[in-house]
Amino acid sequence: MHGFLLEIPGGSGDPCRGVLVMPGSWWVILAVVASLGCVGGWLAARLVHSLWWSHRFARAVRQFHLQRERLEARFVKLGQSRVHPASRRWIDCQFDDEVTYARNRLTGEISAFVGVTIEMDAPDTSPLFETASSFRTGTAVFRYDGRRWDTDGRVIYNLTPQEAIYFYKGDLKPLTRETARRS
Repeated sequence: MHGFLLEIPGGSGDPCRGVLVMPGSWWVILAVVASLGCVGGWLAARLVHSLWWSHRFARAVRQFHLQRERLEARFVKLGQSRVHPASRRWIDCQFDDEVTYARNRLTGEISAFVGVTIEMDAPDTSPLFETASSFRTGTAVFRYDGRRWDTDGRVIYNLTPQEAIYFYKGDLKPLTRETARRS
């Protein structure tokens, strides 16, 4: 016997090939310690991931505020250039101050949702609306890929940012809502 280990000789006749085992209670203690180590490791990994995620989200929000004017200009430029024969042209676009953030449940991508009011020219098909323009509300979507913010100029019409996130609740997890710090 070597301390708390018992040697059980191997079946091949070679006494050096024996198996070392612990008496019954030591196996239980070892299993408990190993389990606690696994749980502790899992909790530590969750804490590190949570801290990393908080830092990443805070950096994304800071960058959004710094780049918001450029992003809005790009959004309008892309929206105005997306003209189909049956669609109406954008005349103007007003952005709300409030920003709602959400995370894609599958990819982890962060998105910013901003309410917009878009003024559109009158349809060419009706002489009654020749001088009239109309306003449409919706939500502009900006995406953060982990390095920078961008937009594709598309609008989710007739939904506020909160309604848009709720509509896509299977894909999006709401994060926070804030009033933008405009300079």
